[in-house]
Amino acid sequence: MLTSILETTTTTSLDMTTMAICTLVSLALGLAIAACYMYCSEKYSKSFVVTLAVLPILVQAVIMMVNGNLGTGVAIMGAFSLIRFRSAAGSAREIGAVFFAMTVGLATGMGYIGFAALITIIVALLYVVLSKSNFGGNNAGCKNLKVTIPENLNYSGMFDDLFEKFLSEVSIEKVKTTNLGSMFEVSYRIRFKDERSEKELIDEIRVRNGNLPVLCARVSSSTEEL
Repeated sequence: MLTSILETTTTTSLDMTTMAICTLVSLALGLAIAACYMYCSEKYSKSFVVTLAVLPILVQAVIMMVNGNLGTGVAIMGAFSLIRFRSAAGSAREIGAVFFAMTVGLATGMGYIGFAALITIIVALLYVVLSKSNFGGNNAGCKNLKVTIPENLNYSGMFDDLFEKFLSEVSIEKVKTTNLGSMFEVSYRIRFKDERSEKELIDEIRVRNGNLPVLCARVSSSTEEL
């Protein structure tokens, strides 16, 4: 299963049947990688998913053309580095998916069809299990709470009794002035004891801050960027 199907070909020529087999396997595994990414991601773009599907074929074609030539291989790696440098920074999930697809394309390009299929199954299963579990999810259940307070009120300890009643964790993340300094916007990182009490907490905060804006939102994933 881990033997290359290219071992029977010469270093200067490629059999069309062998190329067709490698290309079809690359396409199938690329589609599997794209489907896995869509299943594990809440948000994704069509262009990125299509790229994941065709990337193994492109890498496979490049590796077949290099065909053991070290100098050409180094030049190709330089081209890949330039593409990465010219691209906008992506999330850790996106970069991992790209390297996943490139690894599969490298394996099929060298003729290791069985290895490519095996590594696709193993990594895809691991990807799904870790993504759907709470592994590494230190922000699971956390939310950002932003409260606008008039400047004549002291925000320190103003909501402590409410936080003790509704929240299991709370910390002040940021305080800034708004509306030409006439108001404070206080940002908290919070975790509810019971998610169903969110509206009740917001209503009680509005009573104390004069019905000024209150925002409760999910924690952003900006730290995922590489």
